[in-house]
Formats: sequence, C-alpha cells, structure tokens
Amino acid sequence: MGISASIAAYKAPEIVRNFVGSGVSIQAILTPKATDFIGRSTLEALTGNVAPTFKDIGGHDYLKYIKLAKKADLIVIAPATANIIAHIAHGLASDLLETLVLARGCPLLIAPAMNENMWNNDITQENVKKLKSLGVDFVGPAKGDLACGDEGTGRLASIEDIIAAAKKIIENK
Repeated sequence: MGISASIAAYKAPEIVRNFVGSGVSIQAILTPKATDFIGRSTLEALTGNVAPTFKDIGGHDYLKYIKLAKKADLIVIAPATANIIAHIAHGLASDLLETLVLARGCPLLIAPAMNENMWNNDITQENVKKLKSLGVDFVGPAKGDLACGDEGTGRLASIEDIIAAAKKIIENK
C-alpha cells in the first residue's frame, strides 16, 4: 500500500488495519513527503513490516525494490495526490513508491484525495484518463467536506469502498 503526501494520509492506518484484519499481508510504502503527515512507525506496527525508503533497501541489495514489486498481488495508493498521479502517468520514478509502480507486474488501484479544483483540473483529468486507458483502476474521489474547508469532489473514498475495490480486483485477477 502506497501513501502519498495528502492530509487524508491520517486514514491510511485504518485502511491498513482493515486489510490486515482480513488476513492480507501489507507492505506500506510512503512517499518522502507523506512522512510529514503520518509516521512510518505507525504503519510498521500495524503491518509488522518495515515501511522502507530507498535508503533502507540500499547496501548490497540494490534491486530489492524489484523483489518487492514481484511479490505484490496488488498495489493500492491511498491517498493519491495529483502529484503522484501525474508522476505515474508520465513514468517518473523519483521515489520508492513510484519505482515500485513502474516495476510492478500486478494491478494498480489509485484512491485520489485532493482539493476539488485540483481534481477537476484538465491536466489531472488527462492524467487519470491516460492511466485508466492503461488499465489502472480508480476508486473515488468522493464528494463531501474537504480539508481546505471547501465542499466538493476530492475527498478520499471511504475505507469500505477502497477495501471493496481492492477485493474485487484481486477476485477478478
């Protein structure tokens, strides 16, 4: 499970708990900026796995990220910012999560979370359209109160909807 730098990152531990409670083994990967919103130690305690960065997987095993990508049955990014959606749509690999996405051989589920204007921006919508055309699945965003005080579409989908979408993808795999 990937977590990007959104205020909605505070919901990530609950998503992880739901997956783990369903018997799913989770490897949490945070973008570097996501650690400004949620600590690695929280996710490590919930998953029982280190939440690695490129620094953690260095040493003599430089290709460990390839092993992580091969091991995954599904990659879920929740929350996914406009930034990470753009990076993925354009094949960038500037951090461990983006590199894993490029190296994956499994489905990808993205749960966007951002301001409504960012979500409705033509560039974001073009990136989403591109990713959908490449077989990437999306859940949300939902409509409701946003962290900035606005109301609109951009809210992270409900935890239940994210879990249901992930299970549906795995069942149809």
